[in-house]
Amino acid sequence: MRRLISVIVLNEHGVLARISGLFAGRGYNIDSLTVAPIPESDFSRLSIVTNGDERVLEQIVKQLHKLIPTYKVIEDASFVEKEMALVKIPLSEDFAGLDAILKGYNGSVANSSDEFIVVMVVDDASRIDSFLKTVKKFNPIDIVRGGSVIMDM
Repeated sequence: MRRLISVIVLNEHGVLARISGLFAGRGYNIDSLTVAPIPESDFSRLSIVTNGDERVLEQIVKQLHKLIPTYKVIEDASFVEKEMALVKIPLSEDFAGLDAILKGYNGSVANSSDEFIVVMVVDDASRIDSFLKTVKKFNPIDIVRGGSVIMDM
């Protein structure tokens, strides 16, 4: 079962290690993890995507609530979820159709050089999967996914 968890924590050193240790200690993998400071506060927001057994995930959420630097754990809300991907494509490729694909996935050309272009897309995680399958026809030489960023509604 795929699970989204948003955690608001005090922005201090060692917090990420304690949270990732909770998952590791129970043998659970974190599929994606993003962390960023919350503007004009002393807090950071962690967006965690994981998969697993409901009972164990419930234990992890309970443990997250007990961590001292944790201010809030949001795991049962409706979330807006977006993910970013960067794809490096050699200039030797035929770019016919690339512009239409980028428009379809909220994408654009992020940068270029004498040898390649880097395109960027921002969309739902499942649509990023679809984009990456579609863009394979351009023989990308590198792909980087940014992980999900989530906000409760």
